Amino acid sequence: MKLHWFSITCCSVESQCPIQLIPRRAVVRYGDDVSADYKTSVPHKGMGWEASEGAVTMTRDSLITWRVSNLIEWDIQPYCYINHEEQCQVELPVTIYKTPDSVSISIVNHRGPMIEGKQYELQCDVHDVAPVQDLTVKWYKGQTLLNQTTFTEDNKTPVNETTTLLIRPDRADDGAQYRCEAELELGAEGPQPSPKETSGHKPKHSNSRETIIKNDEVMLNCTVKANPAPKYTWHSEHLKEEFSSSVLQSSTVLLSPGNYTCTATNSLGSDSKVFIIKSEQTG
Repeated sequence: MKLHWFSITCCSVESQCPIQLIPRRAVVRYGDDVSADYKTSVPHKGMGWEASEGAVTMTRDSLITWRVSNLIEWDIQPYCYINHEEQCQVELPVTIYKTPDSVSISIVNHRGPMIEGKQYELQCDVHDVAPVQDLTVKWYKGQTLLNQTTFTEDNKTPVNETTTLLIRPDRADDGAQYRCEAELELGAEGPQPSPKETSGHKPKHSNSRETIIKNDEVMLNCTVKANPAPKYTWHSEHLKEEFSSSVLQSSTVLLSPGNYTCTATNSLGSDSKVFIIKSEQTG
């Protein structure tokens, strides 16, 4: 993970704190390493880091580093202090984030095909994500953003969240793909681009039939985008063995004229496509 470092001169309410804290704010993935530097250019009687992990005892050095390997303490609050004319201290804000274990989409109280004109409720479940106050859940139909939800809870540890979307399908929605996306917007100090997890969707071919004229080289490409990744099966009276690849090529498989049906399947559903190989026209 890449951290973006910033420098700031810090002050306490009581007196000037002649120090620089780098970065100003630390953003770290749960279980990753983290570090921050604290330096001064003035004479002092001692400075150090106070923290439940990675504390640095008071020293007369001008630069000291707070460092923790495998940070798993959600509410850690490190602060640096310096004894100059009097003691002052500055806290380093630390944001620990965790991407969701899973993001799933379902239809509330319904199974089977949707009926045109009827209202349905889609539900998006985001499991084990933190911090929730930096989470945005977005709903899409295809590539079109329909709605988004943010959360106001102030919770540093992982939580589960659910959002819903009401839809009323019409004829133009036949074959439309709805999905939800969980994004952690962690600011400039966080990873770029922002971490995202998308709900799964079943396989869907752009067309259900494809005609191919047989020549020297024939390729049947059944590859389709889906989440989880699909498995492939092929059926044809011309195939003498089973194939699990998404592509069949005449350079490795005997592809005679006829019909070849490929089915892509994942845990959310399946979709089939028929390839029709025709003999090359002569004359």
